[in-house]
Amino acid sequence: MAKARAKTTPADAVPSDRKGRLDDALRKRILSMELAPGAVVDELTLAEEFGLSRPPVRELMRQLAAEGYLELEPNRPARVSAMSHHSLRSFFLAAPMLYVATAQLAAGNATAAEIERMKQIQRRFRQAIDDGNTLERVRQNDRFHYEIGLAAHNEYLMPSLRRLLLDHARLGMTFYRDPPSADMAESLSVAVEQHDQIIEAIERHDTDGVAELMRAHMDLSRRRMAEYAAPEGLDVPL
Repeated sequence: MAKARAKTTPADAVPSDRKGRLDDALRKRILSMELAPGAVVDELTLAEEFGLSRPPVRELMRQLAAEGYLELEPNRPARVSAMSHHSLRSFFLAAPMLYVATAQLAAGNATAAEIERMKQIQRRFRQAIDDGNTLERVRQNDRFHYEIGLAAHNEYLMPSLRRLLLDHARLGMTFYRDPPSADMAESLSVAVEQHDQIIEAIERHDTDGVAELMRAHMDLSRRRMAEYAAPEGLDVPL
């Protein structure tokens, strides 16, 4: 369901239907940390806010739970997915492997239309950096890597990628601040160049080259995230 939505809805479009607006708003609130990890998400409050009955809200919440945004337990209110020491350690261990795998598959399988979507998202990512818009920068980075995942055309990877991207975005909202320091601005400039190079490697079907680029790209963001979140002494592999 999420795959079809991402392919048919432009990345910067605002849904016109009430359920679509709720979907967009919930994702944004979770990615931006407006709804903190572990926060209760009340379906009745959301139903009233967006003018919906409870069944479509409940259906959307089940979808977001399947994608890793929410945690649902019997007889308990829905909560935003937690960020614990364990989940962060798992993130650092899994991210390089998963990003490289999806990029290599995308280099072998991406269509011209998918590559064009990557370029469009990349333009919005660059614009968000120029505008000093942290939330939009994090959202467009999330969409860039998600589009690569879709271009991999492997349904087994997508649930893990979606969950990985959620915590990547939330970590980004935690340690990125505007205006960025000179060092951070330099890192963002490098990240933009790496995105361009990744797209070019996918476009020329260079599976080995895109793997090296993705490792370097992950290392760039990992150093920032590790400064904030990785436990001292944890050996985080590339």
